[in-house]
Amino acid sequence: MTQKLGNPAGDGAALLPLVAIVGPTGSGKSELALTLAERFNGEAINADSMQFYRGMDIGTAKLPLAQRRGVEHHLMDFLSVKEDTTVAAFQQLARDAIADIRSRGKLPILVGGSGLYNRAAIDVLEFPGTDPDLRAALERELEQDGLAVLLQRLHEVDPVSAARINDGKRVVRALEVHALTGRPFSSFMPERKYVSPTVQIGLNGDRAQLHKRLEARVRTMVNAGLLDEVQALIPEGLREGRTAHKALGYQQFLRVLDGESTVERAIEETIVATRQFARRQLTWFRADPRVQWLDWSQKDLGEAAAAHVKAASQPGA
Repeated sequence: MTQKLGNPAGDGAALLPLVAIVGPTGSGKSELALTLAERFNGEAINADSMQFYRGMDIGTAKLPLAQRRGVEHHLMDFLSVKEDTTVAAFQQLARDAIADIRSRGKLPILVGGSGLYNRAAIDVLEFPGTDPDLRAALERELEQDGLAVLLQRLHEVDPVSAARINDGKRVVRALEVHALTGRPFSSFMPERKYVSPTVQIGLNGDRAQLHKRLEARVRTMVNAGLLDEVQALIPEGLREGRTAHKALGYQQFLRVLDGESTVERAIEETIVATRQFARRQLTWFRADPRVQWLDWSQKDLGEAAAAHVKAASQPGA
C-alpha cells in the first residue's frame, strides 16, 4: 500500500526528503529502492556510473524494464559506450531529476554505489571549470620538468593540496584550478552538508556472505551472456570510449575475445576485482557518519528503511 509523506500544513513536496540508498555492489540496493518506491510513491535515480551506458546491461546488473515493477528510473541508458560524462554533469542531471520528482509530489530515491556521484548529488560540492590549453601546457611541463618541480609550485600556492597529493595528474589539475580561479584546489573539497533534506540508508552485512553473493552474481552474469554482450558492444565503440571498457567484467572479457585470457580466468579475475571494489565502496560510505546502516539480511529490512524515510520527512528533521 502506498503511504503519503508530507507536511500537515500542506507544503508536502517541500519536505519530501531525498532518499539515497548506498552500500557495496551486490547488497540489494536496487531491490530496496523498489520497495521504498512502491511504499511511498517514489521514483528511482541511478547513481551507478556504469549503468549510464546503453547496452551495458548484464555486466552492470541493470534491472531489466520488466523487473522495475512500474517504478520510473532516471539516468539510465543515456550514453553510448563511446561517450563519457563528468561528475559535474551528472550533478546537474541528478539535481534536475530530484527537483522534477519532488515537483510532482513523489519521493526521489537515489540508488547506486558510485561514491563520488552520490556525494555530487546530495552534498554541497562545487566543481571548478577546465581549460584544455592550460591543461595541455601543464602536462607538457610535467613531462619535461618532472613531478617534483610542479609539486613545489603547487606547495607555494596550495600547501594543503601539495601535502595530500603526489601523482602527476592530480597535481596538474590542482595547478589548473588555481590558475583559473585564483583559489586553492583544496578550497573546493566537498563538505558533508546536504544540499536539500536527505536521508542515506546504507546496506551492509556478513562479509563472507557478500563474497558468496558476488561470486554467484558474476557466474550468473556469465551464464546470462556477458561475453556475447561485450562482443556486441565492440562495434558500438566499446574499445574507443575512455570509461566504459574499464567496467568490471567488460575489461576482463575483452581479453577473452582478444585471445589473451580464458573464460574461467576472466570469471575469477572479475570475482576478485568485484570483491575489491565492494571493499572500496564500504570504506567510502563508512567514512560518512550520516549513513543509517541496515543489515541486508534482516527480515524487516523494508520496515526498518521505511522508518528512516518517515523520520526524515517530519517537520524539523
